[in-house]
Amino acid sequence: MTALPSPATPPTSEPSHHVAGGGFRNPWPSSQLHGFRDFLKWTLVERRQNPRRPDPDPSSFELATPRFVKPRATPDSVTLTWIGHSSFLLQLGSLNILLDPIWSERASPVQFAGPRRWVKPGVPFDALPPIDVVALSHDHYDHLDAGTVRRLASRYPAAQWLAPLGVGAFLHHRGARDVIERDWWDTSRIGAVKVTCVPAQHFSGRTLGKRNQTLWCGWTFDSERHRVFFAGDTALHPEFGTIVQHAGAFDLAILPIGAYEPRWFMGAVHMNPEDCIKAVSQMRPAQNGKRLVVAAGHWGTFKLTDEPMDEPPARMRQNWPAAGFGADDLWIMQHGETRVLK
Repeated sequence: MTALPSPATPPTSEPSHHVAGGGFRNPWPSSQLHGFRDFLKWTLVERRQNPRRPDPDPSSFELATPRFVKPRATPDSVTLTWIGHSSFLLQLGSLNILLDPIWSERASPVQFAGPRRWVKPGVPFDALPPIDVVALSHDHYDHLDAGTVRRLASRYPAAQWLAPLGVGAFLHHRGARDVIERDWWDTSRIGAVKVTCVPAQHFSGRTLGKRNQTLWCGWTFDSERHRVFFAGDTALHPEFGTIVQHAGAFDLAILPIGAYEPRWFMGAVHMNPEDCIKAVSQMRPAQNGKRLVVAAGHWGTFKLTDEPMDEPPARMRQNWPAAGFGADDLWIMQHGETRVLK
């Protein structure tokens, strides 16, 4: 993997998302995060005053049969398979790329407590094709899972790992060999695919007292025929249009739509369906008329916040056509479902 010069003009001197003395921050006015006191207010006070609305029965989330190509798709095709939450298998440019993979039963530092799966992984671990690349957005437990990292590193020792700044040590410690850390706007090449680390609005940290010591990001993937944008875990921010201008018009964008209530607490770190549509509207002018398909992620797998588990896709389907977007350009996928970009 070699670094490539960035074709656009993001700033190169003292990036605004770096903190003097170490660590990272969101550089936008809308990105003020809430602290532990607000978390206690939400979980201990507000939940008593405003009980959660009922969830559907977990059996309502049906598993589809994956239809990805083994061992690899052809260079001119793109397939996307939803494993669950933000975990996807992307087949692009003859590469098999895992995005934020987690196969553990819980998104937690321990497997006897913490958010538990509602739906088993849409692709059994042993059914995976040969994995060439693993791309990670940040270090939270529902996106970076120690057990999954160890399994992947053992099963696919030649895989290349893409991580934002500061996450590499965690990966190396768990067996990953070829780890490349990137800052926002850094670009690399893997085979025929150009990969760029792009901005997101979120935060990081796996323990109290170590917040924002590692970076968070999205990724763009540019093959000879297709471009794909994986936004990672993010709130709405003002750079979605800039990302398109920097990378070029996308064929497919994988955007988060869930884990958004209560809004006063989650709005600075997670998009809701309405925010997702606003992000697409930011991207639309820079698409220059090119069709953009949006695949919805970050919902339906772990109960992290207060909205019903089936609400994100319902609100997305309701608001998508009202914003002037075509029904065929929105992918609300079943766990395990594979779709082919045409």
